[in-house]
Amino acid sequence: MKILCWNVNGLRATHSKGIFLKWFLKEKADIVCLNETKLQEEQIPEDLKNISGYHSYFSHAEKKGYSGTALWTKIEPLRVENKLNIKKFDNEGRLIRADFKNFILFNVYFPNGGMSEERLKFKLDYYDAFLDYLIKIRKKNKNIIVAGDVNTAREEIDLAQPKQNETETGFLPEERAWLDKLIKNGFADTFRIFNKEGGNYTFWNYRMAARAYNIGWRLDYFFVSESLRDKVKSSSIENDVLGSDHCPIVLELDV
Repeated sequence: MKILCWNVNGLRATHSKGIFLKWFLKEKADIVCLNETKLQEEQIPEDLKNISGYHSYFSHAEKKGYSGTALWTKIEPLRVENKLNIKKFDNEGRLIRADFKNFILFNVYFPNGGMSEERLKFKLDYYDAFLDYLIKIRKKNKNIIVAGDVNTAREEIDLAQPKQNETETGFLPEERAWLDKLIKNGFADTFRIFNKEGGNYTFWNYRMAARAYNIGWRLDYFFVSESLRDKVKSSSIENDVLGSDHCPIVLELDV
């Protein structure tokens, strides 16, 4: 099974440039997850709602032009949800849960903590609420896949300039500690199963030609519960795909 995840930083913009659908059809993935779609139900292009061979699902923020997630899958899920059932977290369209026969997939666009102290607290609270939710599900012996833009680089090798960003959101100790906690609670960072090297990033700031010089951050991840670790065949970054300040990531596994 091949699963893709991409923060498109505005689906309509990426689609209108002719980039998104060309990429989507070329990949022939079984499941495609998008983050930061920035659209409402009535704004979804019809050719994206009805891609041949796929079931599609969208989650929208109440605020227009903000956040949002989307999911396409060849296999129809047994059920689909888009809430943590915590009111303050469920109005930004950040989550799609899809239950399949052999695993549960979470497509999540985690909050950015950079706007204010209040938003940083919101991000950390969201982290904790989501992990509590995952642990409850995992205790039921469920296989779990988490895909998404986590908005935090875990280790120094996960960003080009770690020393300069030690006090910046996205690399704060408390943000990184949550990723450590996720792993300690039985989830594997699939990219690091195969690649232990630095210089592998998924996000580059549009300013100062950061992508051209590979001054980036690895913010986008696939995590799997340890019960699926041996099923993972590859986990990679498509850093040659343009159209957003993020690039897609790919997970291949036998499930």
